[in-house]
Amino acid sequence: MKVTICIGSACHLRGSREIITQLQSLVKENRLEGRVDLNGAFCSGNCVNGVCVTLDETVYSLKPEDTREFFEKEIAGRL
Repeated sequence: MKVTICIGSACHLRGSREIITQLQSLVKENRLEGRVDLNGAFCSGNCVNGVCVTLDETVYSLKPEDTREFFEKEIAGRL
């Protein structure tokens, strides 16, 4: 599963680095390293809605405090 986190300036200011760190930890914690491919990309085109995370071509807007819930529902929940 490919997960792409926007690291453009607007998303960076909204916490993309923290979201990346959390997702890396959650992937490792759940032993999903071989099944989840985390990537960074510049500007996903949805800057006003928070940190853009693309999963299977669907763009989600996250806040750092929503990362665990997103991971459990949208990533781990699909595997």
